[in-house]
Amino acid sequence: MRKIFVKTKNVKQMVSMLNRLRDRGEGIPGMGLIYGEPGLGKTYAITWWSAQNDAILIRSANLMSARWLLEEIVEELGEIPYNKYSDIFNQVVSQLLKTPKTIIVDEIDYLTIDSRAVETLRDIHDKTDVPIVLVGMATANKRLQRHKHLYDRLLEIIKFEPFCKQDINEIIDQLSEITFTDCAKKLLFSKTNRFRQIVKTITKAEQLAKANGIKEIDEITLKEVLTDGSIDDETDNFRNEVA
Repeated sequence: MRKIFVKTKNVKQMVSMLNRLRDRGEGIPGMGLIYGEPGLGKTYAITWWSAQNDAILIRSANLMSARWLLEEIVEELGEIPYNKYSDIFNQVVSQLLKTPKTIIVDEIDYLTIDSRAVETLRDIHDKTDVPIVLVGMATANKRLQRHKHLYDRLLEIIKFEPFCKQDINEIIDQLSEITFTDCAKKLLFSKTNRFRQIVKTITKAEQLAKANGIKEIDEITLKEVLTDGSIDDETDNFRNEVA
């Protein structure tokens, strides 16, 4: 499995959005939302972009409070959080005014339960003018509409869509170290549209090819791969490196 970041149609759309938020004019809101079904590579994409652009990436968790969120941001800024909530907030604002950075919050769905946490992100944006991008599941857009003051600041909203055939072909061609025939690619497109499943399938195909001296994955071989439920830890290791 090659360690390559694949720029699918969704990723290209995301990159354009993030660039527009970062380069927007003065006085224009700079918040954005990326949402969609699980398994389409949202976390994979934002992790890559954050590393490339020195952004702050926060992964929300169940029961995350506004204070917990602020502490995570402070730590990402290389600071030690103060004790009082107001001091931590001012600490975040002060550091971002000195060194502006894009903030990306993954799994925003968890924070929509706590209005204080969501509004804290809005307050940070209003005080610092740094781009803040929220990333969530298919219902994130609807959930955030309940928080009108924040939702009004969403300049860009994009939805990650299921992969098209070209996306599937590019993922296979760039990641797989063994060739897939066109028929095999069409079969995989018909069977799955989730990035994680595609990576697992490629990994299993490579394992099968290596064990049996196969030079090319055709439709018949791929059917065998798809019906085999076994897989080793290589896929999870790959995901940990790139996602």
